[in-house]
Amino acid sequence: MSKANRDETPKGRFYTAKSFAIDSKGQAVYGIVFNVAKSEVLLIKRRDIPVWVLPGGGLDPGETPEEGAIREVLEETGLQSSIVRKVAEYLPVNKMTKFSHLFECRIMSGSMKTGAETKDVSFFPLNALPDLPPPYEGWIRDATSNHPTILRKKIEGVSYWVLIKLLLQHPILVGRYLLTKLGIHINR
Repeated sequence: MSKANRDETPKGRFYTAKSFAIDSKGQAVYGIVFNVAKSEVLLIKRRDIPVWVLPGGGLDPGETPEEGAIREVLEETGLQSSIVRKVAEYLPVNKMTKFSHLFECRIMSGSMKTGAETKDVSFFPLNALPDLPPPYEGWIRDATSNHPTILRKKIEGVSYWVLIKLLLQHPILVGRYLLTKLGIHINR
């Protein structure tokens, strides 16, 4: 296996997507959409947990990561998109994370609108982003850095310590997040 297709951990063990997720249930996909000048990024405000994030979600059975990213962008923004490039594969670090694929997408057609899972859709200047939960700010930085190869690294900023810290700062939002992990979604 070439270095381009694996990630070497400090202990010398190599990981691939199959190491973490045999089926689609253990994988997530995200689409990052920039404006033409690449000075703004498209974000969605979730309905169940009203925070701004990149469009994305779980991979459906039988779906490729590319198909999943295009579907998620459409469902959550109303915009039909195409894949520009695969930015990164993020390795899970705990039970709160999944093997995640990040794709840069280009808008092909449609108009921005909310959906069943989104409360708002908007472009934000890269230098004036709203507060974002981890790991989205880092993922946006990864996408704007234009690496010549697909990044493969562990998901950063998502830990139980960060969860406790955020729980103390934003108890209602974190409570709603924890409910979604139990399969209870509060859509408003």
